[in-house]
Amino acid sequence: MQKTASLSPRRGVVTGPMASLAGLLREWLPRQRWFAGKDRPVTDLSLLSVTELFPGCLHLLVHAGHSAVPAPSGAAPAGDCYQLLLGVRKNPSPRLGRALIGRADEGPLAGLLVYDALQDPRSAQLLLDRLRHPGTAGPLRFEADPAVHVPAGLAPRLLEAEQSNSSLVYGDAFILKVFRRIQPGINPDLEVSGALAALGCRRVPAPVAWFRTTHPQEATLGVLQPFLPDASDGWTLALQALASGEDFTVRARALGRATADVHLALAAAFPAGPHDENGRTVADMTERLVSAAHCVPALHPYVPGLRSAFGALVTCDPGPPAQRIHGDLHLGQVLRAGRDWFVIDFEGEPSRPLAERRSPQSPLRDIAGMLRSFDYAARQRRPWRPEWARRCREAYCAGYADRAGWDPRKKHALLRAYETDRAVYEVLYEARHRPDWLPVPMAAIERLAVRGG
Repeated sequence: MQKTASLSPRRGVVTGPMASLAGLLREWLPRQRWFAGKDRPVTDLSLLSVTELFPGCLHLLVHAGHSAVPAPSGAAPAGDCYQLLLGVRKNPSPRLGRALIGRADEGPLAGLLVYDALQDPRSAQLLLDRLRHPGTAGPLRFEADPAVHVPAGLAPRLLEAEQSNSSLVYGDAFILKVFRRIQPGINPDLEVSGALAALGCRRVPAPVAWFRTTHPQEATLGVLQPFLPDASDGWTLALQALASGEDFTVRARALGRATADVHLALAAAFPAGPHDENGRTVADMTERLVSAAHCVPALHPYVPGLRSAFGALVTCDPGPPAQRIHGDLHLGQVLRAGRDWFVIDFEGEPSRPLAERRSPQSPLRDIAGMLRSFDYAARQRRPWRPEWARRCREAYCAGYADRAGWDPRKKHALLRAYETDRAVYEVLYEARHRPDWLPVPMAAIERLAVRGG
C-alpha cells in the first residue's frame, strides 16, 4: 500500500506565536473531544503554518508530538497535525463563554485573550463569508460550486454532538464540517460527495464550498454541504423505536437498500479494477487483534477463536469485489428525512491513514459496521433485546440484497470476519474512551470467537 506522508514540523516555519500559545494549548488541546492523543502526554507543539484569516482570527496548523524520544533522522515525529482557528482580543466578552482558552503571558500575543473562534458567532459568520467569496489567504484556498448560491447573514450554531471534527450549521440551510485532525491529500468526505453528486446520486449531500491548504502540504480543511433540518440520525430513530416498542424492520430494510445504492454509485464513480488482497487484509486484521489484546487483557481468551474468523478471507469464496466504501458506517452516519435515507461522513475511521481510507475494500466492511450498530442500539435498554437486533440485521441485509444483487447473509463466513474486525476496534475504543460501554463489544467478541458465531 502506498504510504502517505505526514504533516510534520519543518525548518524555516515562523514559530513566534507558539511562544504565546504553547502553554495554553498544552492544557486546552487534550480536553477537546476531537483530540486523538488523550491517552498520551503532549510532549511538544510545533507550528506548521499560521495565517491571519481576518483581523483578530488566526488559522493554524499545529503538530502535537507525543513522544519524549526524538524521531530517527528523516522520520516524522510521533504525533498528529491539528487545524485550529483561534480568536485574539484585548478585552473579555460574555459571548465567548466556553470558547475562552486563556490569556497569553508572553510572546507576540502577550496580554491578549485567546479563544476558539469556531465557538464565536462573529468569527463563524466571517468564515462563511470567506467560503461565499472564493479566493486565497496565504496558503489557504477557498473554493465553491458556482451553481449554488449561499446567502449572506445566515446565523451560525456549533453542533455539540461532533466527535472527531467540528461542525457549524448556518441558518438550518448549510453545514460546514471543519476537519480537526489533518492528513495530507484530499479528504474522502469532499472527494466522495463530489464524485457521487456528479453521478446524480441523491443519497449523499453534495459539496457546496470547501477550503484547503497548500502548505506545508496539500490537505483538505473543511467542506460546506446542504443541511437537512428535518432529518433525524439513524441512532436516534433506533433508540426511539426501542423505547416505544415500535417495529424498526421496515426502516432497516430501506436503509439496506440505501446502502446498496451508495455502494453501486461508489463502484461506478471509482472503478477499482482487479484488487485481490485478502491475504494482506487477514494480516492487517490479525495485527489489529494482537495490538488490541495487548492493550485490553480481557480479549486474550478469545484470540484463537477470533483468528479463525479471519481465516475465512482466504479459505472461502472471495466475496464481492473490493471497491471504494464508506469505511465507518453505523447508525450515526445515516440520516432519515421524510421517507428517504441519506449517508453522510465519508471520512472513514479517522485513526487510520488517509491512503488506507481511500483504498478499495470489501463492501462487507460497511455492512458489518451497520450490523454492529444495531447490536449497540439494542443493548442501550435493559433487559437487552437481542431479538430486536436480530430482526433489524435480517431486514437490513434483505434490503441490501434487493438492490445489490447479492445477499450478505449468504457470505456468512466473510461477514463474520469483518464483523469480528469491527468488534475488536470497538473493544479498543471503549476501553480507552468509554469503559462503561466495554461489555457491549465484549458480548459480540464472545459470540464471534465461536465458529459459526
